[in-house]
Amino acid sequence: MTTADRAYGQGHAESVVRSQHWRTVTNSAAYLAPELRPGRTLLDIGCGPGTITLDFARLVAPARVIGLDVSEAILEQARVNAADAGVENVEFALGDITALDAADDTFDVVHAHQVLLHLTDPVAALREMLRIAKPGGVVAARDTDYSGAMWWPADPRLERWREVYRAVAYANGAEPDAGRRLLAWAHAAGAADVTPSASIWSHSTPAERAWWGGMWADRILDSRIAEQAVEGGHATRGELEDISAAWTEWAAHPDGFFAIPHGEILCRV
Repeated sequence: MTTADRAYGQGHAESVVRSQHWRTVTNSAAYLAPELRPGRTLLDIGCGPGTITLDFARLVAPARVIGLDVSEAILEQARVNAADAGVENVEFALGDITALDAADDTFDVVHAHQVLLHLTDPVAALREMLRIAKPGGVVAARDTDYSGAMWWPADPRLERWREVYRAVAYANGAEPDAGRRLLAWAHAAGAADVTPSASIWSHSTPAERAWWGGMWADRILDSRIAEQAVEGGHATRGELEDISAAWTEWAAHPDGFFAIPHGEILCRV
């Protein structure tokens, strides 16, 4: 296991990165879109392969956008994606959200998507994000709330999937239901002007089911989550294989429906 995998409990298996490639401003940062104006500098923390980051760069050009992540390998993917897309006002660098290498009041927008739920001290991370945001700028975060996930048809193996996911997260000192806690965390970090909101991902058309179900069928067997589930005694390999089969069956079901909520915060500095 690499240092990056320890820092990011999900790890960087192909199935994990596959899910990150799907994310855009439209489906994952719409609440922030009105703040993305040309000329506003932006830091995207936990940028992964850079798909949201590249959207940000297009919207705030010619301002510079920086994407941070804990894995040099994933940053290389982001750089390739930027070059292929012809986006030039973006750079990618290693960084730690709890100790950001930036002076106070540096960025107009500081953003983190699906990051705080993986941290042992999300309040400290938000405090750092607020520190480097310029007066008049914004700090934005969006995180999943796994307890709120819903699906059909009912399947006890998918309930077990959620139990295992949550158990692994808690064993890492993380919070899988971060979405509902973002407002409280922002207040604890010292943010005084916070706008909370919520939005939802739905993966329920045949194409969406094939993508989401296929991703989880792979991820529950071949990722850091799977390793930690077995190593930590949260599930057996046989249980994970049953869960994988459940995702495959769900994806093929004509009535298959899946939705998962997210909490969002926009902190004005």
